[in-house]
Amino acid sequence: MTAQPTDDVAVALRGVRFSYGNGATWALDGVDLTVQAGERVYIVGPNGSGKSTLSRIVAGLAAPDAGTVTVLGERVFDGDAGPDPDAYRRARRGIGAVFQNPEDQLVTTVVEDDVAFGPENLGIAHDDIGRRIAEALQAVDMTESRAADPTVMSGGQQQRIAIAGTMAMHPAMVVFDEPTAMLDGAARAEVMAVLDSLQARGVTIVHITHHADETLRADRVIRMESGRIVSEGRPRRDDAARAASADQPHPPADGGDEPQPDSEPIIDVEHVFFTYPGQTSPVIDDLSLNIARGETVALMGHNGAGKTTLARLLCALERPDDGSITVAGVPVALARGGRRTTARERRSGTAGTGHVRKPRMASRTQRRALRRHVGYVMQHPERQLFADTVAQDVAYGPRNQGLPEAAVREHVEWALQLLRIGHLADRSPFALSGGQQRLAAIAGVLACRPDVLIMDEPTAGLDARASARIHDLVRTLRAQGVTVLVITHSAAEAAAIGARIITMGQPPHTQSARTGAEGSGPLGTLDPRVKMVTFLVLMFTAFAISNAWQLGLAAALTAGIIAVGRLNPLRLLTAVRLILGMLVVVGLLNLFFARGGDVLAAWGPLTITTGGVQTAALYTLRFALVIVLGAVMMATTTPTALTDAIGSLLSPLRRFGVHTQEIALVLSLALRFLPTLAREAHAVIDAQSARGGDIETGSPAKRLRALTAIVVPVFAGTLRHADNLALALDARCYEEGAHRTHWRRMRVRRRDLLFVTVAMLYLFALMALQMP
Repeated sequence: MTAQPTDDVAVALRGVRFSYGNGATWALDGVDLTVQAGERVYIVGPNGSGKSTLSRIVAGLAAPDAGTVTVLGERVFDGDAGPDPDAYRRARRGIGAVFQNPEDQLVTTVVEDDVAFGPENLGIAHDDIGRRIAEALQAVDMTESRAADPTVMSGGQQQRIAIAGTMAMHPAMVVFDEPTAMLDGAARAEVMAVLDSLQARGVTIVHITHHADETLRADRVIRMESGRIVSEGRPRRDDAARAASADQPHPPADGGDEPQPDSEPIIDVEHVFFTYPGQTSPVIDDLSLNIARGETVALMGHNGAGKTTLARLLCALERPDDGSITVAGVPVALARGGRRTTARERRSGTAGTGHVRKPRMASRTQRRALRRHVGYVMQHPERQLFADTVAQDVAYGPRNQGLPEAAVREHVEWALQLLRIGHLADRSPFALSGGQQRLAAIAGVLACRPDVLIMDEPTAGLDARASARIHDLVRTLRAQGVTVLVITHSAAEAAAIGARIITMGQPPHTQSARTGAEGSGPLGTLDPRVKMVTFLVLMFTAFAISNAWQLGLAAALTAGIIAVGRLNPLRLLTAVRLILGMLVVVGLLNLFFARGGDVLAAWGPLTITTGGVQTAALYTLRFALVIVLGAVMMATTTPTALTDAIGSLLSPLRRFGVHTQEIALVLSLALRFLPTLAREAHAVIDAQSARGGDIETGSPAKRLRALTAIVVPVFAGTLRHADNLALALDARCYEEGAHRTHWRRMRVRRRDLLFVTVAMLYLFALMALQMP
């Protein structure tokens, strides 16, 4: 069943105004809009026209500054009385919202737990939640992935899961804000098919898009400009049909994927393989290609086909498992000797370990030379900007090239004028719109005057005018002899820039998914409350270890727990290697400051004694046990399970007014988004490296200074994720202090008692080994 509004009008806006700057400018200025129940309305218009702001008003996720807003029969905002929190709360229970970036909508690391989050907030009964999960995942064709980790999936898969989470709430209306902006053609078709099924159920759909072909399905198309609705009516099917036809894959104009035999290759890729850690199937499997000097190439393929990975390999930001890569005469990777592992062996996992060593990577000097020839515009421009102003950011690359300041200024002015963003020179890059950030990121790369330009989806999320500006830029660069490699999902875009098309990847269903918690053994099925308390006891008692016998017993127990949890020991140690490295450093310091026993060596006032060696080893190893045990617990427990366990254990504090449920959720979300923030930090580091920054090839002191530059963009990314997450929680009806049901039922069973018993026996043995 789908909830329905009480009358035929789903949304009614009258005289709505909204400002982000206290009335200095208006994102929405006098908007009147009526959406009928069951209607499918598309909102189009240029970047900055107010579409996303309007979607938040319609979804009940933001209140305007003026006007009246009625949603699903609830008068949520009145210009005289202001917002009505209770009315907003009631209306949101019937509204779903799906945003452009699906990663920020995922609240946990297991697909079915994420889909269950909304129904839990609505207080749906356990059995009904199970039915809703099954129905929603079947509707988006993700049933087989219900135990997988959505945070490591492709963008198309993540977006389908986000839609499933909304469908499971049985909303009367769903608001979509460019949900297909970052998706390939096949993934876009999948999302649009889901929207068709929603409409067939009578769900009201409000859909913001830049894709003209998607409006073919509309009952009505509304166009916005400068915060106002300028036109509305039935879709222009001739224009939309032409756009749909243009975006269908077609053969390249030259009839093939190889450059002419007499052309000089500037990019040469031979038999390259690449597999991400933790994955079993290679994302790039025996790839060979050549790109001629001065050629424009469009790299196409489905989400997850390896397009971005190939771009990173070409820029020496990743290391292939096998194969050779040469770019602009620089040997980025050179295959070593030995029998080459076949593609079949790699796919089946039967390849021997000694057949082929990892390729030899470019030296520091070679990487520095590579940075002078190759420019890389990343997929997410906000992760590529890190200076205080746009001009300073654009100047970063030319300064790293050692140019005099006069030449740096010339390069900066040239790049800004080429992108027509000279008026943004003194603005903070973090205060720009998404489209402006993309243009600023491109300017920063062009200022280095590269011979090879690699652009990863440069027009994603841009309107037609901004996209045309990028296409003009590519044609201008080609006329200047620059080799351009553009990653795109649009065959129409490839035709617009006159590109040869290279298609990568196998069908999406061949890609493997990783489970939400790595351990699938008994540890993964323990009651999270029992597991958490028991692990904390084991971790704290490690500090009481005082001799080798106790240390050996603790090590044996830890090894046994890892085995029972079916964890990969090397992967586990890799995850905590930085912390373990710091422990080793601290342990080495203990060698010089701990005393006792015989003197083994002395350097002036510094001495190493047998007692110092024993103390250093003991402190380092027992701290390492604590870290490893904590890593085991985290690897075998999902954020959802941690949330439920912490909330349950802290529940007695509710009588004292402590918001235990909210504390547990915050901890869970922090654990969920820490890997995301780490990836963004690495993206900034890569952006600096790609523009010749000291963080890659400088001295240790210069590298340390360069690392400080990532603080501001990572902090900005944290705020951005926090804002998006707050909207996602509101859209899925999470309310502070409200009653929630739980899909995951916590219950102490026999295996939990067995685990506790083993832990108690260990503690008794530890005490027995305590020496006087």
